[in-house]
Amino acid sequence: MSAAGRPQAAASEERPVTLTVLAERKAAGEPVVMVTAYDYPSALIADQAGVDLVLVGDSAANVVLGYDSTIPVSVDELLVLTKAVRRGLRRALLVADLPFGSYEASDLEAVHTAQRFVKEGGADAVKLERGGTSIDRARAIVAAGIPVVGHLGLTPQAATALGGYRVQGRSADQAEQLLADALALQNAGCFAIVFEAVPAAVTELITSRLDCLTIGIGAGSSTDGQVLVWHDLLGITQGSLAKFVRTFADVHTETLRGVTAYADAVRAREFPAAEHTYAIPADELADLTTRLARLTRPA
Repeated sequence: MSAAGRPQAAASEERPVTLTVLAERKAAGEPVVMVTAYDYPSALIADQAGVDLVLVGDSAANVVLGYDSTIPVSVDELLVLTKAVRRGLRRALLVADLPFGSYEASDLEAVHTAQRFVKEGGADAVKLERGGTSIDRARAIVAAGIPVVGHLGLTPQAATALGGYRVQGRSADQAEQLLADALALQNAGCFAIVFEAVPAAVTELITSRLDCLTIGIGAGSSTDGQVLVWHDLLGITQGSLAKFVRTFADVHTETLRGVTAYADAVRAREFPAAEHTYAIPADELADLTTRLARLTRPA
């Protein structure tokens, strides 16, 4: 362990992740790893695990704040989470989602929101969804000096317009539009594009025509990297999961076991035990007892 209590990582892992580093990884064919995180302890773990990019996703609306969709989450809510994650990261690149309603109306609004996430939240880059007008918004944000990640395929902020949470790009027309949007986002200056819920064969055809970094989630293995939601990959999320999710741990079960054991110990008066309490010197306790006895004597 290092002096800070962190596992000693290889020199390459300790090197801060920048856009240059990511470009080098892509050129070398080295897969990049991205996860979502929403608080300080999760950020610490992601950094210790050697994750390359950490996304404060608007998925926080569902997995952290309890909303039914990503639509209600506000800029202020995501800024609180982004600040917390920033405090926990030393080397990973921090990307913040621009929530629904915070960038669509105009380039000026998009730039202002992005600037807040960089200036107040400490983000290194921001992410926005869809093609269309988002291409113009991405271009304006990049022109303002802020790196941008695009997001195509299943875009949760537009799930209603897409007919729900469905795979995108299953027709030739849809796939061709995905390619057009991807090229447009790349030309607008996006350094990376996330592809979500897109057939693997379609993703492979699209990514072979792109120069920017590509990150998949339910889009096959041909992308330059992968991203998963923290709560999904750790088995915290309950209920049905998307087909593309692989659970790498069962944190929910272990957490439930621990909290249940704690509750049982309290109710059985087994906790706290003597080793969990603090002592007072015997003479001080005797003095206190005497003083209290005087206070309770009748006049």
